[in-house]
Amino acid sequence: MRMSCNDAHYGGNLVEGAKMLQLFGDVATELLIQRDGDEGLFKAYDMVEFIAPVYAGDFIEAVGEIVSEGNTSRKMVFEARKVIAPRPDISDSAADVLPEPVVVCRASGTCVTPKSYQRK
Repeated sequence: MRMSCNDAHYGGNLVEGAKMLQLFGDVATELLIQRDGDEGLFKAYDMVEFIAPVYAGDFIEAVGEIVSEGNTSRKMVFEARKVIAPRPDISDSAADVLPEPVVVCRASGTCVTPKSYQRK
């Protein structure tokens, strides 16, 4: 997902960290639908680590996986990576695919799908 100027909340076009958590919420929803056939609910993050800055114009990919599960709970881990960076020094529309993705955020948390909502 490309970070837009609307995502930039701080000086220097810095994107607020909460945007990464929003992406992780979307990843969690997809994982719960695949696992349970329902969107479920995000209960809590137990760890969030902001590693590198994200700026308007950066392209971020967010991934996650279910690492353990109980009857209704699903423990998940997430990672957001910068994969493309803008090059305003060249032109307004120039950008580079990074040779290696840059990890910008990691997190882990627990989601819950009530038993009565689970279809799989």
